[in-house]
Amino acid sequence: MSDIATEPARSDTRVTGKSGWSFLRGHLREYGILFALIAIMAFFQIATGGILLKPVNLTNLILQNSYIVIMAIGMLMVIVAGHIDLSVGSVLGFVGALAAVLIVQLNVPYPVAAVICLAVGAVIGMAQGFWVAYFRIPSFIVTLAGMLVFKGLTLWLLEGQSVGPFPAQFRLIASGFVPDLLGGENLNLFSLLIGVVVAAGLFLLQLRTRRMQQKAGVADEPLSFFAIKNALIFAALVYMSWLMADFRGLPNVFIVMALLIAIYSFVTSKTTFGRRLYAIGGNEKAATLSGINSKKLVFLTFANMGMLAALAGLVFAARLNTATPKAGISFELDVIAAVFIGGASMSGGVGTVVGAVVGAFIMGVMNNGMSILGIGIDWQQVIKGLVLLAAVIFDVMNKQKG
Repeated sequence: MSDIATEPARSDTRVTGKSGWSFLRGHLREYGILFALIAIMAFFQIATGGILLKPVNLTNLILQNSYIVIMAIGMLMVIVAGHIDLSVGSVLGFVGALAAVLIVQLNVPYPVAAVICLAVGAVIGMAQGFWVAYFRIPSFIVTLAGMLVFKGLTLWLLEGQSVGPFPAQFRLIASGFVPDLLGGENLNLFSLLIGVVVAAGLFLLQLRTRRMQQKAGVADEPLSFFAIKNALIFAALVYMSWLMADFRGLPNVFIVMALLIAIYSFVTSKTTFGRRLYAIGGNEKAATLSGINSKKLVFLTFANMGMLAALAGLVFAARLNTATPKAGISFELDVIAAVFIGGASMSGGVGTVVGAVVGAFIMGVMNNGMSILGIGIDWQQVIKGLVLLAAVIFDVMNKQKG
């Protein structure tokens, strides 16, 4: 799905009957992160004595990483465009604080407050994107300044104290579950049905994409690889749905994440906006000379990042049931690490939404597994740093070989 968007130079490749090994060597980036996630999950499942994939822990794993996944989707687009956003953690904390002031202190209805918060996040992204896109100020500097500004504004808004609790209905976005409309007793049948339908839909979509590629003469993935990969994805989605249905069902935030992944995967791989974004990241001068309005696209990308950071702020505040001055601290590091581990390139122009999500879950599984094993936060940080370094080294070496 991502090859056409991220590697336009290969668009005229014809079916050549590649061997499995030569295909795998040419697609180490895409398959490597999937193999890494499977290996890490298998390791911690064995090391924790089966605790990792227990329904309760799996549900907590999704809830704990939901806001990272949401921001990683937006960060992927920023990095693909050749920029970076260091302010997302601070924006998350600021929007959570704003939501608390509006809902708890000013008694604004939570749907209205949520819309205001999303709009504020988009405006923050626009303000930062304006300086990056139209005045060519490096995004590192602009968003570093934003990180400091919104940390300070969060402290000012909350007056240094936590504000809460939120209304029960507002908390449902992060702590609620899809109700069982089919009346299952010990199993949430409706959640299981959703999981099966989504898994089947993804499989049919991949099958349709492959047929279209075959007609165009650009399908170089061996049939065995296609079948095994999609069978594993189908089985994993159904199994996860069954595990969560055995607990309380699919979390509401899981549905939000799934919709965002589907929408942004389509936007980045199937639309003109997405193709132009990859072109800008690959070579902005060439893209501009070809008629692409790079300034406008970069501006919109940062606006989108601000909106998604605001959404993550609402989810995080609802999960904690309070807004705290320290909310969001160092979250930007986890988000950026997730995107790079998921296969994005430091120089821009390469990366997929699904890869960023997989990278986020790699980080999440590592955090969860190491916590279960009793590994201290000090060594957790060391290990995560080494994993990020390994991912970047792999990216550099892969480019040199290419």
